[in-house]
Amino acid sequence: MPFPPLSSLALAACAAAIVLGSAGTAFQGHAPRRIVDVLAAPAPAPAPQVAVTAPAPVEARPLSRPGGPTIISPGTAGGPVTFRVEETQSFRQSPVVAHLPDRDLIEDSPYGPLPVRAADGRRPFDVYRGASSGKPATRIAIVVGGIGISQTGSMEAVERLPAGVTFGFSPAGNSLDRWMQSARRSGHELVLQVPLEPIGYPTVDPGENTLTAEAAAVGDFAALEASLGRITNYVGVMNYMGARFTGDRASMDPFIAELGRRGLMYLDDGSSARSLGKDSAIAAGVPAATANVLLDQNQDPAAIADQLDMLEKVARAQGAAIGVASAFDQSIAAIATWIPAAEKRGIEIVPVSAVAYDPEGR
Repeated sequence: MPFPPLSSLALAACAAAIVLGSAGTAFQGHAPRRIVDVLAAPAPAPAPQVAVTAPAPVEARPLSRPGGPTIISPGTAGGPVTFRVEETQSFRQSPVVAHLPDRDLIEDSPYGPLPVRAADGRRPFDVYRGASSGKPATRIAIVVGGIGISQTGSMEAVERLPAGVTFGFSPAGNSLDRWMQSARRSGHELVLQVPLEPIGYPTVDPGENTLTAEAAAVGDFAALEASLGRITNYVGVMNYMGARFTGDRASMDPFIAELGRRGLMYLDDGSSARSLGKDSAIAAGVPAATANVLLDQNQDPAAIADQLDMLEKVARAQGAAIGVASAFDQSIAAIATWIPAAEKRGIEIVPVSAVAYDPEGR
């Protein structure tokens, strides 16, 4: 067979060199392609030249700190990129069952069901918190306490106030489970008002099962547990009185630690300038908040309206603020009238948990 001309061989050699050079550039000469904010699987890689074993699928495990898109990719280059998105509300109870306690968050006791962290780390603070938009806005939380003390006042609060308002339940009240279920069905977040030792105790008496500074300092929380067991489905506790207690670090530190162990928030009502509540909570890594304005110290409707205006000014200056009131007829009427007008001015009424400091950031 005759050999091809030399010119043909030279031409073939040049073509081969060009092909090999292009291949080398393709595999070595360019930086790897980056995938940013991938919302779908990347284009399939070129067919491999040798047989390889496909990478094992990546398991998307539950996140302890959800809050935005999380991209989970396999360790093998060229494999598919998978992702999951968990919102900050992902641990919250479904509204359909919001009036029912989560069994995983209950510790049985002689005092009744006590709140506790679930085995998977969920807290009552995570599960029972109320809904908010999460959008940038001037936010105001209003806590109306004394629910359960007056049946008429409790009914007025549940029926007239919008879901963004937080209710404070008194352990000394009546029909607490009924009011809890009504409030939760209406979308309200709950806190429990725990009686703490005031200055002048026992002459000044917050009532049955008052937790004293002396008891808390030695880790005796029987009085606290007696209050905690009265209802379920609350995100935290709020002091009822307690100026002596909240100003004593030897009592506040173990008290806050006990709340943290149970996955509860501490809300200080702001009545005592000496309170160490928020400082103790921050040091212990416990969710905490402090009220800015007492709305109804004066029960005159005009005075309550003035305090609500003051609350709005504080919120606009700080971005958020907390007001506290009691379930008096005048207070409920004034708050119910003020909220729709405030919302038209761009204020968002949110549950107190939405403006609390949460070191776990769930």
